[in-house]
Amino acid sequence: MANILVVDDEHGIRDLLSEILNDEGHTVELAENAAQARAARQAARPDLVLLDIWMPDTDGVTLLKEWRGTGLLTMPVIMMSGHATIDTAVEATRIGAQSFLEKPITLQKLLKAVDQALTREGAAARKSAEVDEPVTAVASAELTVEAVMTGGQTMPTVLDLSPQGLQTFELDKPLRDARDAFEKAYFEFHLAKEGGSMTRVAERTGLERTHLYRKLKQLGVDLARGRRGGA
Repeated sequence: MANILVVDDEHGIRDLLSEILNDEGHTVELAENAAQARAARQAARPDLVLLDIWMPDTDGVTLLKEWRGTGLLTMPVIMMSGHATIDTAVEATRIGAQSFLEKPITLQKLLKAVDQALTREGAAARKSAEVDEPVTAVASAELTVEAVMTGGQTMPTVLDLSPQGLQTFELDKPLRDARDAFEKAYFEFHLAKEGGSMTRVAERTGLERTHLYRKLKQLGVDLARGRRGGA
């Protein structure tokens, strides 16, 4: 997973992005202004930066220009703003920003932008390292988070309930007990498929995260097991 620097002067935005990205397995550093962002960039090179445009000391576009001018723009940067104009977004992209996210940022758009930025960065690094080396393999499918987590194997979309399948259920139980057994197997399946990511399981199953946590606790689902299974 990646080391991601989130730069935003709004405490709520920083906490929300940190929670989502941590849940995806990333390491997150936080900065509330350009000065802290410079210090974080100097201390350790992040793999990706989420950079707000409007900040009280130095705006994000100016900081982006500064990094580019001093040779520090060596990582992909995704710009964020709720009030930026099209001209500002175009300027940031011209300077070197990889993409632009408009606030309020949806979960789907955030994860897609982060995955694309990290995938492009990884591909560029591999291409640079393999300039003088023969190509030994060709990917036959698009690189996705699921493919990385499952080693390229496609997870089944339907759980086989036959005696030879992955799970069997005792149908002579009371309905409540039988339903709980099915729901537990259902959530364990999705936790394993999504590498233990509560964010993705909530999105996949259509449940709000708080409700999902309560449901898993009620069913006695081992969350640590889901993360181990997706490792």
